Amino acid sequence: MFAVLKTGGKQYKVQAGDILRVEKLAADAGETIQFNDILMLGGDKTVVGAPLVDGAAVQADVIDQIKGEKVINFVKRRRKHSSKRTVGHRQKLTLVKITEILASGADKSGVKAAVGAGSVAGVAVAAAPKKAAKTPAAKAAAPAGADDLKKLSGVGPALEKKLLEAGVTSFAQIAAWTDADVTEFDEKLSFKGRIEREGWIQQAKDLAK
Repeated sequence: MFAVLKTGGKQYKVQAGDILRVEKLAADAGETIQFNDILMLGGDKTVVGAPLVDGAAVQADVIDQIKGEKVINFVKRRRKHSSKRTVGHRQKLTLVKITEILASGADKSGVKAAVGAGSVAGVAVAAAPKKAAKTPAAKAAAPAGADDLKKLSGVGPALEKKLLEAGVTSFAQIAAWTDADVTEFDEKLSFKGRIEREGWIQQAKDLAK
């Protein structure tokens, strides 16, 4: 009796005693696993699935986790590039020995289902708790009695926030700035020359009246 099973995106024709190399499975050496995606059973009577054979399975013992032969990918660029690159790859595989083919009763066998290692990782990621969404940073609230600094030319919400964080809350404070203060706040606000260019000190004097 033989069976055609599907695993890792490939199809394999197997019978009891066969040793098979398949795409890596989430199983340890010595474990017994069961392939449940059976496309066809053959022997005295052929059964073709639609697309799978209901109740059928193939059981196998895991012999080892191995790597396939090294595949070399050589790329050479001609003319202007004049370069070459060699890349090696060894596919991760699982070596199994087919022990039994079940024509029915697979759902009651109690044997662990053969699952690809990539599928398990995907499930683990999906099941991981979601990180709490970042809450937007609270805006700097103007203290009670503070002037609306956005009335100054060129001052928007962002600049007003920086001024408030620097302790500037009134037009009177800006009106009293010295040259040293102007230089200091040019650096803090990262807008060199804006204070003089926009005439903040004179504007602040007019608004403070």
